[in-house]
Amino acid sequence: MIDIWLVGKRRLVLAFGLGAVSALGQAPLGFWWATIAAFAGLIWLLDRVPDRRGAFLTGLFAGAGQFVLALNWIIEPFLIDVARQGWMAPFAVLLLSFGLGLFWAGAAVTARLFPDRSLGFVVSFVAFEWLRGVVLTGFPWAMAGHVWIGTPVDQLAALGGPSLLSLLTLLAAWLPVRWRWRGGAASAVLLAAGLTFGLLRLAQPLPEAGGPTLRLVQPNAAQAAKWDPERAREFFDRLLTLTARGGPADLTIWPETAVPYMLEYAPDVAGMVVAASGGRPVALGIQRAEGDRFFNSLRVLEGAGVETARYDKAHLVPFGEYIPFGDLAYRWFGLRAFAAQAGNSYSAGPGPQVLNLGRFGKVLPLICYEAIFPRGVNAMPERADWMLQITNDAWFGKLTGPFQHFAQARLRAVEQGLPLIRVANTGITAVVDARGRVVAELPFGVMEALDTRIPGKLPPTPYSRWGDAPVLLLLAGLALGAMAWRRRSAH
Repeated sequence: MIDIWLVGKRRLVLAFGLGAVSALGQAPLGFWWATIAAFAGLIWLLDRVPDRRGAFLTGLFAGAGQFVLALNWIIEPFLIDVARQGWMAPFAVLLLSFGLGLFWAGAAVTARLFPDRSLGFVVSFVAFEWLRGVVLTGFPWAMAGHVWIGTPVDQLAALGGPSLLSLLTLLAAWLPVRWRWRGGAASAVLLAAGLTFGLLRLAQPLPEAGGPTLRLVQPNAAQAAKWDPERAREFFDRLLTLTARGGPADLTIWPETAVPYMLEYAPDVAGMVVAASGGRPVALGIQRAEGDRFFNSLRVLEGAGVETARYDKAHLVPFGEYIPFGDLAYRWFGLRAFAAQAGNSYSAGPGPQVLNLGRFGKVLPLICYEAIFPRGVNAMPERADWMLQITNDAWFGKLTGPFQHFAQARLRAVEQGLPLIRVANTGITAVVDARGRVVAELPFGVMEALDTRIPGKLPPTPYSRWGDAPVLLLLAGLALGAMAWRRRSAH
């Protein structure tokens, strides 16, 4: 009966199903045990595939199964205007899922270069997952290691980032396949060691929050109505009202593209913002125009409406905020619609930047999607005191996307040993301490403001110092082991 599932279409169906089960460990479910079981099944299956073509297809369908379920939120942007764009949703899901599944397929084929294929897949999978976060600007969403976010095990990210968590996940799945009951016991010991490390680290004291007060404003503007000119003033008034309610805080923060106007075209807006805050600083997400280019920006206004700090988003969303090679299409063929200049796309800012906000300390700003890139955060030019993510997760729907996005942002706090302040249009607006624990948050999908203070930071973590280098060295060592060990002749 088992042999039936090792050949042809049945094997691909099984692989797709195992991939889908592996996605159950992602937020908001967090069933990490299902992810480990699914990877154990996939490792067992791949070890019995007779040729490279079969390995490629098995890995491809397993990856597609994972991403179809984990990235189901990708249909949400197409449902904002169903009549015009709804038809594209299923194609977007399938193309993205099988496209990302190519990384799993690459790992499955590469594993066949090792005498010990099963350990070879562990090494190859983590390496290809690392590549997924880099190739074509990267998309490190729904990594295997993300299943540990919110558990004590996630503290290992302070040592080796998400790739170390992924390696732990794959090793925990591989050991029982390789050595059955003894391997199962070794897997339990490995997970217990990760849990123990996490609990010990979480038990250590943190510096107390203190200093000036922050007000995090969540206007809850529905994406379908956010840019409606007839409702623009309604959403702007929500921001102003929440900013002034009960007296302004020392620093007020609004989410990404919160303001439906641009200061360059509506100069009175700056005065209205600082009037609501009593002249105190307001950090707001707003589009910015510079000549014939536009930027997705964070701008700090205070006093009489003077801009005192600014950050332009650097890591833009392909096909969402810009069209790849759009500027070339404009220069060579005159196609304006795809160009960052004179078109409908944003231009990218210069890169990671730390803003000195005086008594509020040094802050690393992250706009939306930028918070999913651990290497981008690690590239900050100097160590910040805290991180600030402003985002508009209304694009991601209400079921999975916003929760996965928030989970990944939390992991950045663990990796860096820095607190995270997160302000979202519809949620999740939250305060995260330097070990990734949620200190305070607003309910999802409500119009509200949260008053808080900035949690204390920790000394630089190993990951903030050395990045992925230690994990890559560990993978190289395991690769040598997989080359040296011989597969068992009998299964």
